[in-house]
Amino acid sequence: MPDDELTSIWLRPERLERSGPGRRPGYSREQVTRAAVRIADAEGAEAATMRRIAHDLGTGAMSLYRYVPRRDDLFDLMIDLVMSEVELPGRPSGDWRADLSLVACRSRAAGLRHPWLTGLLTGRPTLGPQLLRVHEFALGAFDGLGLGIDEIAGFVGMLDDYVHSAVRREIGWLEHARSTGLSPEEWKRDYIGPYVRQVVESGAYPHFNRTLLESGTAHLPPEERFRHGLDRVLDGIGLQVAAAVIR
Repeated sequence: MPDDELTSIWLRPERLERSGPGRRPGYSREQVTRAAVRIADAEGAEAATMRRIAHDLGTGAMSLYRYVPRRDDLFDLMIDLVMSEVELPGRPSGDWRADLSLVACRSRAAGLRHPWLTGLLTGRPTLGPQLLRVHEFALGAFDGLGLGIDEIAGFVGMLDDYVHSAVRREIGWLEHARSTGLSPEEWKRDYIGPYVRQVVESGAYPHFNRTLLESGTAHLPPEERFRHGLDRVLDGIGLQVAAAVIR
């Protein structure tokens, strides 16, 4: 058997050994993970230490290592617990565009509920069962189109990259506004607004000025802006799908 230090959490069954005569451990792997997610939602993933989780659960930190041996394991479990919130049908509908749009929008919603998620997802490889479920659904959206697996994987990768980038940017704006004690609208109007007006009036950045003065998408609410960008990504995938099907 491989050493536990080198074994994925997904290959290690949860330990339910008795901790004393007639007793079982007082917590489960899921309880530890849910506590970690609550802490991360409030204070960020780095705050979800075993010591802090133990404090919130009312136990000793060392006792929790029976359930989650390593910090990387904890992050994998946290990611997978949150990915379970991405509700999808049992199988794709046959409309690849609608299916990918569903994956993207529900993944965005999970990312916004848990602002630490995108940073963990893009910073480390992880293949938990819930993440694989979502990925499998997205890959399966292209069934029956005669595409090669490299093309399909590339299309799903493009979608993932767009969602992660858009969510990271949206969270960044929200957190920056929050750090000033202003709402996003107040931040735009009172904090950054005077500087932007000065930039526009200088005339030094004509293309940037056009995005402010002429662009319809620059001023869309966040969800509409996300969907607009998503449509552009899906349009690009659609052109490649059509070309591949013709071949």
